[in-house]
Amino acid sequence: MLDPDLLPAPPMPARCSQAMLRVTLAEWQGMGASDLWLFAYGSLIWKTDFPVVERRPARVHGHHRALKMWSRVNRGTPERPGLVFALLTGGSCQGMVLRVPAGAVPDMLPRLWEREMPNPVYDPKWLRCHTPSGAVTGLAFTLSRRSPNYTGELSGEQLRTIFAQAQGRYGSTLDYARQTLQELRALGIRDVSLERLLRHAGGGGMPY
Repeated sequence: MLDPDLLPAPPMPARCSQAMLRVTLAEWQGMGASDLWLFAYGSLIWKTDFPVVERRPARVHGHHRALKMWSRVNRGTPERPGLVFALLTGGSCQGMVLRVPAGAVPDMLPRLWEREMPNPVYDPKWLRCHTPSGAVTGLAFTLSRRSPNYTGELSGEQLRTIFAQAQGRYGSTLDYARQTLQELRALGIRDVSLERLLRHAGGGGMPY
């Protein structure tokens, strides 16, 4: 079966961040408006600036972590775009699920949107997250390969340039990638692809 992300793209309608937020809030309310689980696979693992009452290691099937999304705000600029992680279809991904208390969600989700969706690039989806204590349904930020923000395959030279130059409001792409790798290792999660990417691109400064 063909990956739907690889099929010819229909004309893309204008995307509205606030409309996507309203849809996500309505979906959460439709599921009972109970505590919200959030699947963290990048900076949300180590930069959680909202109330969390429980954390669990988790794996999702059907998506994988990839440093293949252009960032023109958080880790780069329009002139020198950087990279951030996204969930792409295929494979599986180890990360963490974070449980946000229901009473905090109406305030937390708009603030999370400001951080993760300054441009409405991600596709928020509810994914089945498998944890040692059972499966939960968690909100995750995914990316379509049809998105103009999907980088495709970048050459080693392109990656080295990005790691050397890209800097946004939250810091550099290189620091972001290295911090994520460090935190994944601390949790006992091995990301061979990220290790190889940093080594190949001359990320340096860390033992691999």
